[in-house]
Parts: sequence; C-alpha cells; structure tokens
Amino acid sequence: MRMAQAGTSRDGSALFQKLGAFIQSEMARLSVPGVAVGVQYGGAEYLAGFGVTSITNPLPVDGDTIFQIGSTTKTFTATAAMRLVEEGKLDLDTPVRRYIPSLELQSEETAARVTLRHLFNHTGGWLGDYFDDTGPGDDARARIVERMVDLPQLTPLGEVWSYNNAAFYIAGRMIEIASGQTYEQAIHDLVFAPLRMDRSFFYPEDVMVHRFAVGHIVGSNETHVALPWGLTRATYPAGAVASTARDQLRYARFQMGDGTNPNGERLLQRATMDEMQAPTTPAGSNSGAVGITWMVNEIDGTKLVRHGGATNGQMSAFLFAPDEGFAITVLTNANRGVELHGSTVNWALREYLGLVEPEPPLLERTAEQLAEYAGRYHAALSDLDLTVEDGVLVLQATPRGGFPLRDSKPGDPPPPTRLTLHQDERVIGVDTPYKGARGEFLRDTDGAIEWLRFGGRIAKRER
Repeated sequence: MRMAQAGTSRDGSALFQKLGAFIQSEMARLSVPGVAVGVQYGGAEYLAGFGVTSITNPLPVDGDTIFQIGSTTKTFTATAAMRLVEEGKLDLDTPVRRYIPSLELQSEETAARVTLRHLFNHTGGWLGDYFDDTGPGDDARARIVERMVDLPQLTPLGEVWSYNNAAFYIAGRMIEIASGQTYEQAIHDLVFAPLRMDRSFFYPEDVMVHRFAVGHIVGSNETHVALPWGLTRATYPAGAVASTARDQLRYARFQMGDGTNPNGERLLQRATMDEMQAPTTPAGSNSGAVGITWMVNEIDGTKLVRHGGATNGQMSAFLFAPDEGFAITVLTNANRGVELHGSTVNWALREYLGLVEPEPPLLERTAEQLAEYAGRYHAALSDLDLTVEDGVLVLQATPRGGFPLRDSKPGDPPPPTRLTLHQDERVIGVDTPYKGARGEFLRDTDGAIEWLRFGGRIAKRER
C-alpha cells in the first residue's frame, strides 16, 4: 500500500542522512562490517559508505569502494545479450543448439528446445545451483557447459520458475560465440565502457589495485573473513561482477532511461528495455514475476524492477522504480548483509516513495492441518525440514555445501525460524535470518505437495 509521501526532491539530502543513520543501526545489530549505498532521487545522486572493507585490514568504505554484486551480474549478461539480439547475432526464441550445436543436457527434449528466453527467465527446469571450476582459461565457459549434461532435470522445460545459476553459463557461452570475444571482454565493451562504469570488473587482478571489500561470515560466536574471495571463471556470467555504488547508479540511470548512454549513443531501443522489464513469467511470492532476468512487481500501482546478489560473504540489493526516477543500491560485506539490505530497501521504499508491501491474508490452520506441510524438502545447497511446534510451522535449514565451489564444505546451520502460512499456501519467515523471506508450496497434478519453493529455489519433498 502507498503511505503519505515522505519527502520531495527538495529534501533528498535530509532523507539520505536518515537512511544512513538507519543503515548504521542495522550494521550494529547484524554485525556487518561495511556497507556502501547509493540513491538516485529527484534527479540527484547520493552516495555514502559506512564501516570498513575488512576486519583484518580495515579501510573506510565509501561510494567508490568495490564490492561483489553477485547475481545482479545476470542483468548485465542479459543487457549485453540484448544488444547482440538487436544486431541480429542472437535470438531470444531460437533453440540454443543453433549457437551451441553440441549442447547436451540430461533431457534430450530440453536440450533440443531450450532458448535464450528460457535461460533468462529461469524456466530451464534443470538443477540450477551448480558451481564448478573448469580452470582460468578462455575455454572455462565451454567446459562447464559440457559438464551440464550431468545436471538432473527437475521439472519440464518452461513450466516452473526456479532460480537457475547454471542457465547463465550457457548464456555466457552464447555471448562469446555471437560476439567473437570472451564473455568478460564482451560485457566490458557492450556495457561497462559505454556506461562509463570504470570501476566495474571481473578479474581479481583488476579489482585489487583499487579499494575493495572482502566478504565475512558472521557466526554466533565470531566473525571471520570468507575465503575464497572470488568465484571461478566458469561461473562469471551468473554472478561475478565487482562494482561500486557509484557505478551501480550509472547502470540504474541507463536502465531507467531511453536506451542511450551519457554521450547520447544508443545502446538499446527503449522497446527492448521495456521488454526486459515486463513481467512475463510468474516467479512466486519471493520475486513476483520475471522479465528478461529482471524481477518485477508492483506496490500500489508503482512498478518496481529489481535484482540482488549473494557471493561468499557479500550481499547486494539493486532496485529501481522507473516511473519515479528512483533507484537504490546497497552493497554489504557479510552474510547477514541479506537482512540489512532487505530492511534498508523496505525503509527506502517507505520513506522515499511511501510504499509498503502488503502481506497476503493469513490462513488459519490447526496443528493437525499444518502437519500436511511437515517433512523434509531437498535442494542442491540445503535440506529444509519443516515441523509443527506449538501450532506453528518451523523451518530448519541444513546447509549441504557446494558453494562457492562444488566441493565447498557446508557452513553452520542457521537457527530455526517460524513460518506463517498465508493465502495461496504462501509462507513468510518470522525470525532471523529468514525474517520476511517468502516461499510457497507447489502441488502435483494429484494435489499432493511436491515442492517447497523458498529463496526462489524449488526443494523436492522427500517425506
């Protein structure tokens, strides 16, 4: 719902100071070492940094400190691909095998029919949380795409939205083939350079000559630096951009604009950008809908376009309201940054735009009725156990490892969180670290619960 407008462009500085105070209080509550924030509001840019880059080598964070932005990278992959689509070098709805004839997946039908659009809207249907190291060479993407033949096909192509990192390895390889360049060089030439994003990089050796943040794992007893710092080269198209709050606002202004860059050069047609930001595939309560990589929803008639990211101890949020000329990016260097950027974006939507996302109506269920949802749900990176305690659903996540490397050991399990059950069998987390996290149960054709989609991923019910 929309609240009374909290401010106008004339008091943007005062609002930004209040936002900074809120962020610093959240940093203290959540033990997040460093945060950079950028806001575009009323035609003006506001930037600030708080805390330090690292607890072991602390340097002050500012608007030009480099953080990993994680999966917001996917929107850069799509933006570059759409430039190639406009040039006639790629097509959204032509089977991938036109570009990668050797593509093999566990499902031959999927391998024969999957398109770039399926990759970008997360409906490929195979297991998506697959991370591997195929070496630092220019063949890294080609090699990881070859290994994807071993990924289980969980749902039929195009039928179920479930967040799919591995799909973007294929998309990155397609960009290489269509552009005749490495993926990294193509993103630089097609996006970074024309938008003057001169502190946005992939390679650690490019990042390390500037001030940059390192990730942290905040545990119950201690905080430590997260290692390794970077992702493997094979996985770059899914989440490896390192950038600054200043560069992220440059990117936001382009995405809210008419498709031209600051020099007036046209990079994309406005119609193409509208297509990218148009909701096409329902993406569950966690994301609303997905366009071409962008997550899209509305609050009280105001369109919101967003993405975010999570790497090893670095979490980011990126959101813009194109009709309002408003954008916010929040970059953090701790695993609990996901809580901080969530609360910060909600604060900003309320105070800048007067928007508060409503919760769906509660479903009243007895303990006996809630027992239908109890059980173990299995996903690639974690097992989710649901029990009924004192008449409430309780979720316990147990990490399985596998990120940022295939053989990475699992981290400590988070504390259990209560879930409230809402209309359309949606659930919302009550307790940290999943407070406000959303999901829903998906049933099979016989009406039995088959999946729990939580954190955007489907988890298969086992018992």
